[in-house]
Amino acid sequence: MGRLPALLPLPSSLSVLLCFPWFLSIISVLTQDPPAQVTIYYQPNKTPGASQTNTASTANYTGAAAYDTTVLNPPGLPNPMPALQFGIQLTNRGMIGMSIPQAGSFMGFSIEMSVANQVLGKNSKHIQVPFLNLMSNLVKRSGGVHIRVGGNTQEFAEMVPSLPNDRIILKDTTNTNNPTQTPPLEYTPDLLYMMRNISDFLNIRWYLGIPFNDTNWRLQIAERGEEILGDYLLGLQAGNEPDLYVRHGHRPQGWGPSDFLSEMQSLVSAIQNSANSGSPYAQKYQRLLIGPNVNTGDWTPEMVWDTGFVDALYDHLLYLTVEHYPADNCAAQFHTGATVVDPQTEFPNYLTHQAGRNLISPYLNSSAYAQSKGKKFVLFETNTASCGGFPGISDSFGAALWGIDYALQLAYSNFSEALFHVGGQNVYYNPFTPPPTNQSTFHQWTIGPIYYSALVMAEALGTTGSAQVIDLSANDGNDYTPAYAIYENDVPVRVALINFMTDNSGTSAYTASISIGGGDTGQPASTPSSVKVKYLSASSVSQKANFTWAGQTFGDHFTSDGRPMGEESIQTIQCDSTSSTCQISVPAPGFALVFLNDKALEESTDGGNGEGGEATTYSTTAVTKTMNTATIDQEVLATSNGHRAGDLVGRMGSTSRRSSGARAGRGVKGMDMSMVVMGMISIQVVGGVLLDGVW
Repeated sequence: MGRLPALLPLPSSLSVLLCFPWFLSIISVLTQDPPAQVTIYYQPNKTPGASQTNTASTANYTGAAAYDTTVLNPPGLPNPMPALQFGIQLTNRGMIGMSIPQAGSFMGFSIEMSVANQVLGKNSKHIQVPFLNLMSNLVKRSGGVHIRVGGNTQEFAEMVPSLPNDRIILKDTTNTNNPTQTPPLEYTPDLLYMMRNISDFLNIRWYLGIPFNDTNWRLQIAERGEEILGDYLLGLQAGNEPDLYVRHGHRPQGWGPSDFLSEMQSLVSAIQNSANSGSPYAQKYQRLLIGPNVNTGDWTPEMVWDTGFVDALYDHLLYLTVEHYPADNCAAQFHTGATVVDPQTEFPNYLTHQAGRNLISPYLNSSAYAQSKGKKFVLFETNTASCGGFPGISDSFGAALWGIDYALQLAYSNFSEALFHVGGQNVYYNPFTPPPTNQSTFHQWTIGPIYYSALVMAEALGTTGSAQVIDLSANDGNDYTPAYAIYENDVPVRVALINFMTDNSGTSAYTASISIGGGDTGQPASTPSSVKVKYLSASSVSQKANFTWAGQTFGDHFTSDGRPMGEESIQTIQCDSTSSTCQISVPAPGFALVFLNDKALEESTDGGNGEGGEATTYSTTAVTKTMNTATIDQEVLATSNGHRAGDLVGRMGSTSRRSSGARAGRGVKGMDMSMVVMGMISIQVVGGVLLDGVW
């Protein structure tokens, strides 16, 4: 399968100090006549007589959208207010209207191809440790994660044998053929090896995309994808938002759904020709196509179905797919000339149960149609808003609640999966964002609200693959207090409760009284004596970062290594045996996941295998940047006397690797094996892969 070459064993620790170019430069400075003035810094608490320097507050970040500080005002309380006490009556033999069975991997991710080398890793030998930890949290709860690497940038992508400096992706930033300014790419097979190495650590399965910019089909990504990923290759997207091709200048005026079908048939013919020409992989991947991936922009899905799309391609279509965002911020982000949307005005539209229902209603017919054809129906790309989302909405606690309600509504409406998009530094909606490259040695990752939504969904659906979701239309269908029940084998196992309101006084918290059987259900009462509850909490729907899920958090901007921080807190609620009800309070704002039995909790937290314990986590074993790795606060550095050192020493050093002309010792295939004396970094070999990250 083209695995990594065998690596020579390395010692667990190095006691010999390596000679660094910057050290030689200091010697050069000290031997000048007269000697230049320098300041020597010792590692705190490691050098006798040295005192530890206090750390100044982090300098304000004023750059990328991913760290925008905009905080909106939470919407006012609704008028009239919903009832703050209401009952939820469940039956113990299933309920009419439940969804198809759903897997815990329902909520996955779509990573824009152009940023895969930032999110996943530098290359197949340098995998991002925080990414592994984040995915491990989900695998622990759901059994697996599905990820698409693609998007607009897949459409013009071209595989090449290699790129300079061990790169796996190279962007042509001089040519942006899309309105979102996503560049064409060159990429190497090492991107696929990196994905496969990730799957060797965790149960992660992948979607790729065949370029659709013209009909001179480039099948290398399908060929090598099948060869390298094997069973971890889930499917191959064919066409990304073809209903927008004409609008974006990628097809001539008049090109429509029938033309798209013809091109899909041309693609299938090319794959079959490849199989007939001796490809050992085409016979399999020709059955992995997914489409039509319309964005419901200039076409509706029905316009594609009406061409005979499914019947004509039936044996080659794995899933039927669409892409959809509830709104767009293109006018503000890319100056399209359209009216700029005011996020403050838009914010309330995300904070009602009707938001998810309205998004899904155009697809209910297609969802039923897919079932009639025996195909899964997948929302292949979505998030809070296209063109990067909205500041103050997409990165707020409100987005986490919106994401939960949206995902549960999708599951209830018989979608089989939904992928939430991940972009670069210039978007607001990322579930997770690595720090900018030039800050990766002293900043960690930023975890967005949509990742919290994914954690909740993984636990809500569990690992059995038999979870069925029903929208309870609770509290007389009130939009601010939605509730869902999750059944397994006709037995209620979990209840999901959302409160979209914000009220710090506590008077807008509501109490749901849950009963199972009894009453007028015609079934014996089976309300448990107690239930377990996990809460997703924040002070306001407009709060940014530091949300807690069962008492644990991923912190603020630049603070996460992918592992939850804090002690887990699971509440035990005693139920009323006299009334056969369990009283569950949900704060304003907040979310509660109620586990109706201990087995349901086990399935959602340890995969149902009884092993218990925490998710597998990964430690740093290598660093990709060994120059300038000492952590120095920006404000401290700005006021120090070291800012003129470059003037004194000529080519003393640079933040750009190799620009000083000095090269450190190198090991396997470009791996820089030098160690930073002041760093707490050990170099180990783990499963043949060197993991990339910073403690």
